[in-house]
Amino acid sequence: MNDPSNAFTPRLTFLSETDKQKIYHAALQVLEHTGMTVQHDDAVRRLKAAGCRQDASGLVTIPAALVENAVASAPANIPMFNRDGDHVMDLGGRRAYFGTGSDLMYHVDGKSLERTRTRLEHISRAARVCDALTNIDFIMSFAHPHEIDAQRAYLESFAAMAANSVKPIVNTADRRDDLSAMWEISKIIRGGESQLREKPYWVQYAEPISPLKHPFKSLDKLIFCAETGMPVIYSPAPIAGSTAPMTVAGHVVQGLAECFLGMVVHQLTAPGAPFLMGMGAAVLDMATSQCSYNAPEYLMAYMTMVEMSHYFDIPNWGYAGTSDSQIPDGQATFEAGLLTYMSAAAGSNLNHDVGYLDFGLTGSLEMVVIMDEVIDQIRRIQKGVEIDEDHLAVEVISQGGRQGQFLTQPHTLKHLRTTQWRPNLLCRHGYEQWSAEGRTSLVDRAHDRLNRILGSHTASPIDAKMAGAIDRLVDGFK
Repeated sequence: MNDPSNAFTPRLTFLSETDKQKIYHAALQVLEHTGMTVQHDDAVRRLKAAGCRQDASGLVTIPAALVENAVASAPANIPMFNRDGDHVMDLGGRRAYFGTGSDLMYHVDGKSLERTRTRLEHISRAARVCDALTNIDFIMSFAHPHEIDAQRAYLESFAAMAANSVKPIVNTADRRDDLSAMWEISKIIRGGESQLREKPYWVQYAEPISPLKHPFKSLDKLIFCAETGMPVIYSPAPIAGSTAPMTVAGHVVQGLAECFLGMVVHQLTAPGAPFLMGMGAAVLDMATSQCSYNAPEYLMAYMTMVEMSHYFDIPNWGYAGTSDSQIPDGQATFEAGLLTYMSAAAGSNLNHDVGYLDFGLTGSLEMVVIMDEVIDQIRRIQKGVEIDEDHLAVEVISQGGRQGQFLTQPHTLKHLRTTQWRPNLLCRHGYEQWSAEGRTSLVDRAHDRLNRILGSHTASPIDAKMAGAIDRLVDGFK
């Protein structure tokens, strides 16, 4: 299990304790005095029974005490298990995990740069590639199957992911029926409901609509997860300058307030049920009208929300490996690498969207392969510096200094493989050797590795009897 936590690793922080208190207080003011639109009658009944009020316009206001109770009851750690039942992630603390994103409309080929509409086969391919990559900890669909009927698309996507990777899944769904079917598939895989509750295999992603609106379907999925004990993300996506204030602090206050309403409903339904908080902090570029995933203000708002999750000691939903570039290129690796390192250094927990390009419309498997190596290097850095007598090497300096070199020192050989990180894709050759070996770019090498994975790797199969039961369930879904 990748466990990147270390008390002495580099840490990124933006806020003082006073800053955090001010943001929290501002979000509580929004909930208590402005209120939210809640389009789910059962959720409204639960809220009103707990002491919330609904005015003549339908806005529901939330007392601060309810938020405080929800924060107190939400668990600080969420253990996650893969398809085989192995414990592979502990969501919480400052542990950072990484995975792909979902529901992309297009796929871009890193060699031809041709962009095509996504199909179910793209989901299967992405799951198989991620299954082979050591530093991709969980999977999402990475595509929307355009050839599949909309009523069946989410379930078919889930089944394709489960068939092609053993890694935990973060799923998306349109409605409760989708989740119910995924729940049934997961019970087949686990061997029963109690086993699935004990060892959750997937996390559901749900979101409200900014500003301040909570649709029926979003809350219905949230409530389903609370009732079944499946972890759920409730992450608004307010756009600074469009559906949220332009300022970074105001952007975060609105997102936090929207997230809190979901948390309150969730914890009222089942106190102690696993919940992840988060916020998609997109920024409207006023020059191009595009919603940037990588503007500095996006990064600042996102990092602020991560810090607030640590303040409340609640696992968070994060981002990594994304770029606004249309293709895998220099801009893509620059933006994706910066975001990914910031997520790791800030201790963001469940970081998705690795391989996203073009403002979240297009996926690149070459970028996923590249980011697997970037994450590997980041994890080396995040291990921190070991300080002990052996690593301080005072006697070694004395001996090597007198000899004028350290190559033949036993200390060098002892630490060679454990101290130095070695790349697979990055080129460390000089110009002459790089030229003699074909003058390949990073994307060229990622494309070649991608093809090797697709030509050789398959995930361990689901038991044939289980697979048959899953197929029958999917075939009968309406």
